Amino acid sequence: MGEQRYRVLAVASHPVQYMSPIFRRMAQHPAFDLHVAYCHLRGAEAGMDPEFGRNIQWDVPLLEGYSWSRLPNRGDGGESFFGQWNPGIWKLVRAGGYDAVLSFTGYRRATFWIAWAAARMSKSAFLFGTDATALSPRDRVSWKAKLKKILWPILFRLADQVIVPSSGARELMLSLGLPLDRVTLTPYTVDNAWWMEKSSQVERRAVRESWGVSEQTPVILFCAKLQPWKRPEDLLRAFARADVPSAMLVFAGEGPLRGLLEAEALSLGVAPRVRFLGFVNQSQLPAVYTAADLMVLPSEYEPFAVVVNEAMCCGCPVAASDRVGAVRDLIIPITPQFVYPCGDLDALASILRTALNDGPSLQKLSQVVRAHIETWSPERNISATLEAIEEAVQRLGRAKSRPLASAATSPRPHE
Repeated sequence: MGEQRYRVLAVASHPVQYMSPIFRRMAQHPAFDLHVAYCHLRGAEAGMDPEFGRNIQWDVPLLEGYSWSRLPNRGDGGESFFGQWNPGIWKLVRAGGYDAVLSFTGYRRATFWIAWAAARMSKSAFLFGTDATALSPRDRVSWKAKLKKILWPILFRLADQVIVPSSGARELMLSLGLPLDRVTLTPYTVDNAWWMEKSSQVERRAVRESWGVSEQTPVILFCAKLQPWKRPEDLLRAFARADVPSAMLVFAGEGPLRGLLEAEALSLGVAPRVRFLGFVNQSQLPAVYTAADLMVLPSEYEPFAVVVNEAMCCGCPVAASDRVGAVRDLIIPITPQFVYPCGDLDALASILRTALNDGPSLQKLSQVVRAHIETWSPERNISATLEAIEEAVQRLGRAKSRPLASAATSPRPHE
């Protein structure tokens, strides 16, 4: 690592509970002079989340501990190209004297391209990437995958350095012909220390009692939006098929499938052993993970899934389908037997039956998963991000002029 201080602009769609702790740590790091520009403040401010199907405002601080501003959005906030159109990013990049611009907005939004053009004009390094581990889109439309195979090698070569959050995403970039030295793995992490501390404070017995569950009852957890691509019905059906009468299944999350799941639980005869908690805000999630014995994520489309990080920080082992991006980095290294082919209900039922009938082995895994997730930390993310910026800046040949000893972060208003 060179002893340089980099003036960095991170452009993000909106405040996210996973990224805010990273930004806070970056702001405290001696190698970064960081500012974050948000296209809107959904999440920090109450607003409709279409996937939850309700108004959401996260109950943890998202805008504290780092410099940020909001860019006025000229678009309608929708999913179209001009839904996220923040022309103010042009002036911010052009006047900011940034060494690097990190884009966390998608290339299907106008703001991404304004930021890219401004960075090019300013000779600032431009870094972006994807969390995708395959070309297939969520809607499984085949022509989109074929088009990506043609266009993505061109698209990602526009980055001075590509940043990806998982081994699977890195392999995808390499398969598209990008050179190894142009791709940096910046692990997708959560605030491990926060989750572990909150988990240690949980009264597990009290939480389980609130669910009507005894300390001896094996508890399986689904924690995600109740959306079709998450395949919560797979878990419900596998739970019934596993036929472990002493076990309980808990759904933490909200979405359009809730009514169907409640009806199917009745038809399968397992409704008395199924609980629906609805939407659970961030501050309450450590209690949910800590009180469970095994979390299951059956998704057919899941580029990463930081719920896996969260559960493991709380000592909860995870089983998941092979379509979940976190599987390769977080689950296979310690519990490969907990990974199954997506949609294979017999395989999932077998995992549940084996795990739930061997409580002592499941309990021993608690410390194993905590130890493994400590290797996938925010500190590792920041170190890798710094490496990526150094690579990109050196590639551009941009001279550095802010040594660590004399650097000072200039304050910026929250607009």
